[in-house]
Amino acid sequence: MGEFFLVILITMVLVIMFGMMVVLFSRFKRCPSDQILVIYGKIGKDWAGEYRSAKCIHGGAAFVWPVIQSYQFLDLTPMSIEVNLQKALSRQNIRVDVPSRFTVGISTEVGVMANAAERLLGLKMQEIQELAKDIIFGQLRLVIATMDIEEINSDRDKFLTNVSKNVEAELKKIGLKLINVNVTDIKDESSYIEALGKEAAAKAINDAKKSVAEKNRDGSIGEAKAMQDQRVQVSEANAKAVEGENLAKISVANSDAQRRIKEAEALRLATAAENVQKAKSLEESYFAEQAAESARAEKERATRVADIVVAAEIDKKRVEIEAEADAERERRRAKGEADGILFLKQAQAQGDFEILSKQAEGFTTLVRAAANDPSKAVMLLIADKLPELVKTQVEAIKNIKIDKVTVWDSAGGNADGSTATASFLSGLMKSLPPLDDLFKMAGMELPSYLKGEAKKEEPKKAGPKKAAPPQAETVDQA
Repeated sequence: MGEFFLVILITMVLVIMFGMMVVLFSRFKRCPSDQILVIYGKIGKDWAGEYRSAKCIHGGAAFVWPVIQSYQFLDLTPMSIEVNLQKALSRQNIRVDVPSRFTVGISTEVGVMANAAERLLGLKMQEIQELAKDIIFGQLRLVIATMDIEEINSDRDKFLTNVSKNVEAELKKIGLKLINVNVTDIKDESSYIEALGKEAAAKAINDAKKSVAEKNRDGSIGEAKAMQDQRVQVSEANAKAVEGENLAKISVANSDAQRRIKEAEALRLATAAENVQKAKSLEESYFAEQAAESARAEKERATRVADIVVAAEIDKKRVEIEAEADAERERRRAKGEADGILFLKQAQAQGDFEILSKQAEGFTTLVRAAANDPSKAVMLLIADKLPELVKTQVEAIKNIKIDKVTVWDSAGGNADGSTATASFLSGLMKSLPPLDDLFKMAGMELPSYLKGEAKKEEPKKAGPKKAAPPQAETVDQA
């Protein structure tokens, strides 16, 4: 039972929602292009803050709220209104009849549509036409009263412009727009317009006759002038023809002369060009032969050079190879000799090292034997080597051969009273190697006669003597 009520409740909710959607969709109104949708009711405020009376939409669509809003359509179909104005008073106080037809319609301008919604909504088409007709009558009479008959009759554009300006300004106040004005014919009760027509017709006829006469006169004059012009122009044409023939003949002669000049020039240029080409051909052949000879000579020179150069290159390579082989053999021989010398020097150095090492060991033993006194050890070494040193001194003078020495001396020749011979012997002894120093280093003394020392005597006082003549002394070799 509860499920049944739930199904009923859901069904009712769906039906209500569907009905509301249908109502909402039905309140969405689309505006056709030949109508104006006017929504009225609670519309809202305008830009000035005042409540608007209606909302006009032309083309498009709008949602019309139920209850608070409603809508209607205004038809935009044009309305043709026939206005037969009679006995309208002009500015000249002449009454005229102006039959005309006006085409009006509801305007689609923003402000004018609001006027139409406020003043024409709900009226039928016939009622709107009558309202527009009354406005047109009044404005048409006003325009005719400000114009003359001549202006109304002759200047229709000005008349229609004034009518459109005044009538449209008034029609906009009720939301209408003037589409077209058509005035068929204008008449007046005093036949003033007819008289103006007759006057115009007569004037036109007279003007036409005058124009015909003037045209005839002009035609005769023109014919005579045409004949005169014809003769003059024929003569001028003949003269110009003869002049043209002469000029043509001169032009032909000049053209022939120019042609002959051009032909001669062309022949000259052709001959010169032919000769130039022949010269160029000979020159090119000479150049070709010269190039061929040069190439042949270059080939022969290259062949000879190649023979010489190749042989020289071969010899050079052979010499280089032999030199390299000799250098390699010399290098190997030098390397072998260097290795041998190095080995010999290394062996000698090793031997010297062994000798010096042994000498150092012997000297160390000698120093220990000398009670660790190096100076005594040196004296022992010198004493050991003294026979060799004496032998060396004797060897230095043993080969001197003196067979006979003659000395010419004079008595008292030196400052110390010694003779020149004694000085000579003493110097000879001093020229021996300094054994005294060696003996002193060994702790020994040489004899005084070996050191060249003489006994010094006290000098004797005597007067100056004449120098004795030199005497000869002979010293034999001991």
